[in-house]
Amino acid sequence: MDTRTIFHIATQELTINIRNKWTVIFAGIFGLLVVSIAYFGTMVEGFSGMQSFTRTSASILNLVLYIVPLVALVMGTLSFTGDKGSAELLYSQPVSRSEVLFGKFIGVFWSLAISTLLGFVLSGVIIFVQTGSEGVASYCLFVGLSLGLSLTFLSLAAVVSVASGRKSKAFGVSLFVWFFFVLFYDLLALGGTLLLRGQTANTFLFLSLFGNPVGMVRVASLIILDDVTIFGTAGAALIRYLGGSVLSVVLLVAGLSVWIMFPLYTSHKVLRRQDI
Repeated sequence: MDTRTIFHIATQELTINIRNKWTVIFAGIFGLLVVSIAYFGTMVEGFSGMQSFTRTSASILNLVLYIVPLVALVMGTLSFTGDKGSAELLYSQPVSRSEVLFGKFIGVFWSLAISTLLGFVLSGVIIFVQTGSEGVASYCLFVGLSLGLSLTFLSLAAVVSVASGRKSKAFGVSLFVWFFFVLFYDLLALGGTLLLRGQTANTFLFLSLFGNPVGMVRVASLIILDDVTIFGTAGAALIRYLGGSVLSVVLLVAGLSVWIMFPLYTSHKVLRRQDI
């Protein structure tokens, strides 16, 4: 593979997303939501004013877990399916399918990263001016986990799009993927524990956490934010099994890396065998 070709395709993909205003719209909406939650997040508790970095991260965690996977799946599906004419024109050029796949993947991720970072940086500057730098390290780690989550679902979008072929089918499967991991998986895992008892149930909960990238990011974020009171059963089981927060975060990040690389590798293998 030629890295210059991949870079050129990635730059072109980023330009297309900016021209389509996806990057700008997501950055604006995400930034507005983050700033709003940072300011109004404690009003239900009788307080007003800007929260600290740590409290803001905890407040926007669910927002990230819902929105980032959905946007990554939508933008990834739009990119990897594309228009039939433009796709045929691109594949007719002297470039390999691997270069096209990785170029599009990097380009869409640049779009997501710019949008996400604009929102986080905007709120971060306001929080720093209002409350100081306490908790900024945890905030930065939380931003990194958010980018890792977008990479994971972008990789899933790639394999769904390549395997589906048609745009309508790819969108349907992508929405199912979002629903399954964001809303349904935890209920399925907790339901499975009803069929087990004792140590077997704890082991099942521990292993089930690595089957859901959203759950891994949630637990890793809560560990980083020292919010041990709301880990949940899977997170508590993880801490108990490993005996420490640092090792738990390292293991969760490693698991998330597998979720990024394996679907991308699978989409690469499928694309090489397709008749385009």
